[in-house]
Amino acid sequence: MKQTAPIIILTGPTATGKTAVSVQLAHMLDAEIISADSRQVYRGCDIGTAKPTMEEREGIPHHGIDIRDAGDEYSAGRFHEDAQRWIEDIRSRGKRVLVTGGTGLYVKMIECGIFAAPAVDAALRSRLEQRAAEEGLATLVRELFALDPGSAAFVDTRNPVRVIRALEVCLLSGEPYSRYRKQHMPERRHETVGFLFTLDHKELRRRIETRVDAMVEAGLEREVRSLLEAGVDPACNALRSVGYQELIEYFAGSISLQRAIMLIKQHTWQYARRQMTWFRKRNDLTRVVPGPEARDTAAEIWTLLEQRAR
Repeated sequence: MKQTAPIIILTGPTATGKTAVSVQLAHMLDAEIISADSRQVYRGCDIGTAKPTMEEREGIPHHGIDIRDAGDEYSAGRFHEDAQRWIEDIRSRGKRVLVTGGTGLYVKMIECGIFAAPAVDAALRSRLEQRAAEEGLATLVRELFALDPGSAAFVDTRNPVRVIRALEVCLLSGEPYSRYRKQHMPERRHETVGFLFTLDHKELRRRIETRVDAMVEAGLEREVRSLLEAGVDPACNALRSVGYQELIEYFAGSISLQRAIMLIKQHTWQYARRQMTWFRKRNDLTRVVPGPEARDTAAEIWTLLEQRAR
């Protein structure tokens, strides 16, 4: 197929089966995969981020996975730079580009690029980080929502980096973050065709609970303990993810293992709901209800792509 073929995007809430379908579809289309998941970039965070296994990756180059140590920081801006390079590299080999992941901001950057945010003010950043540490992130979230209620639709309120950056933009620009972001968003950079995986709430919640149980069975507790024993800071960005923070609390003796597992399921469901809120207004994405077999869902998407190309 031509190098200028549209980028294919598979996105949607966690636990909808995007990874398995993307692998099947990549084989069908002779594509390479870019991960649009802000946590799969970290080495050692495998089970908790539901990375594709080495068997799944066999024969399909994956980009954006295992590119940073768990203690490192990785920004959305850096993802944007990396993604442009990956896209050019993939297309230079005559391959299709297939993006898969549920980090809505990363997906948006693939489609539209990155908006021109105000430059970071080091003094303001330091003050906000100190306040988050001393007063708690919830205080900054309330302040952000008071300045910009619209940011609730897309800012991950469990992620201090996202909350602090949104608050910075409000304070530096004198405008709500959501309005500033909309006004300064660049023109669409790439032609894309996107598919949004959707499930009814009952089925999605069932899948989440099943997947968390499978993660625990696969050794999630051992994975988190190994990262901590290797000296990874519990407060670093990688370990602020759902599945890691709860087990860190368990290791600290604050909660039982049973309670930690229950909280992982609860917090994953809450995260999935935030993802659904993010994607709800995306009428440009074709809704796909994933079936029990990834190959069948991939074949359905392949057929839709063929129809679109005619």
